[in-house]
Amino acid sequence: MSPALSPLLFINILLFLPFYHTASAAAPAIPVNGTCSNTCGTISVNFPFGTGFGCGHPDFSRYIKCSSGTLEFSTGTGIYTISSIDYPSSTITIADPFMSTCSSMQNSGSFSLDKASPFTITENNLFVLLGCSGTSPVFDQYVDLCDTGSGSRVCRGMYSCKGVTGIGLQQNAPATTCCVYESPTGLSSGYTLDLPKLQCSSYTSIYDFGGNEGDPMKWKFGISLQYNDSYSSENCKNCEDSGGYCGFTGVDESFACICRNGLHTSNNCFGRGFAWSGTWRTKFQTRMSSTGFLLLWTMLFI
Repeated sequence: MSPALSPLLFINILLFLPFYHTASAAAPAIPVNGTCSNTCGTISVNFPFGTGFGCGHPDFSRYIKCSSGTLEFSTGTGIYTISSIDYPSSTITIADPFMSTCSSMQNSGSFSLDKASPFTITENNLFVLLGCSGTSPVFDQYVDLCDTGSGSRVCRGMYSCKGVTGIGLQQNAPATTCCVYESPTGLSSGYTLDLPKLQCSSYTSIYDFGGNEGDPMKWKFGISLQYNDSYSSENCKNCEDSGGYCGFTGVDESFACICRNGLHTSNNCFGRGFAWSGTWRTKFQTRMSSTGFLLLWTMLFI
């Protein structure tokens, strides 16, 4: 390198330092698995949900994530696919691959909601236990656990399905081994459907009859969950207005605005890398220019 060029190179390095310091100090990289996204497959993902660690609200992050284009919901009993989110009603619908439907019945696993979960079972969701033994506690005459009113119609409808042979029953078998289950713990967080304890072969969940109560092939099968929608804040709104995603960071899981380049701030994405407009904020340019000028002036006049 030519000795005459060394001062110029040194000046360029100093001019770059303010930019590097400002960007790195204000916006360390998070989340570790890449930037956040507002979609997962075909599902729109809005706050309080997120597509990965550090995205959305921490209370939801441990239950919901995007994996290979599929939005997943996790509980102690398994990982379930989220088939839809309805933001106006604050509900999500999940699908259990081992749950029975009219067209296909099989032995099922149990289902539960964690006690600390921000989700509850919606009031219109029905759990139907199928292929229960005669000694099942759901038939205890001293404990009213089955809906014997309209529930009887639902049981007859399920047993009219051809798929009932999948759990060892004949089509149109007596509905005496079926129960539209009314949990003694209600529909709050901490809900558990323990099939081995209840001595039942399978279960199904119906969240909407679609106006076709007499045709089980048209019933909508899945588990409908209500979520707590009180997590919005002014910080999150400001972040989203700047094109960022609301998230969290640190051991205290404090609020963070995740910018599309993977950097985060405590408020918004303007002046912290590229915002959605693709332009730098004037304030950021002024800081860089004034600091750079001071360094250049010092080098020239020392």
